[in-house]
Amino acid sequence: MLILKTILPRKQKNKKKTKTALVTRIGVRMGSRFFLLLFLVFLAIPAIAAGRRPSPGFLYTRTRGRCTPQYWSNRREVWPKMVPHKSTVSNVFGSRVFERYREDLTLLEAAARNDDGKDAFARLVKQSTAALLNSYARKGYPYAAWEVKTLLIQALVSERAAAFQAQKFLEANENCG
Repeated sequence: MLILKTILPRKQKNKKKTKTALVTRIGVRMGSRFFLLLFLVFLAIPAIAAGRRPSPGFLYTRTRGRCTPQYWSNRREVWPKMVPHKSTVSNVFGSRVFERYREDLTLLEAAARNDDGKDAFARLVKQSTAALLNSYARKGYPYAAWEVKTLLIQALVSERAAAFQAQKFLEANENCG
């Protein structure tokens, strides 16, 4: 009531209508500010809950899992010390990979590959790289590092074996938390 008395003009013919209009106007302003604040808080909650900087996008941005090759190729997280991103695939997985991949192919390049559509060996090296990084960085990942290396070498015998193993690594990478 104090606010209304100080805001209302002193000479009014119909005080009841003016008070109602003023209260409505103040209510609309306060309501719109409240909804704006509520909307901004709603947008900020996912970023705060994730404990990282907000992702680009207005209302919704699709995020990839924390174990996929795309995640590791973006270098959002520090790579395990056992496998620096500049390490070559041949140094990490062994000399048998010379038959299928360039000798200077790095793990970062392998994780960032986009040519894995029909090529089973390209899919294999991409998913194997992510699987190896996950085996070092994620507790509870279904494969140990030595298993990833062994399974990659075994899958190099044929395109069918490579496609099968790439699919297994893909499932493990997408389902890891």
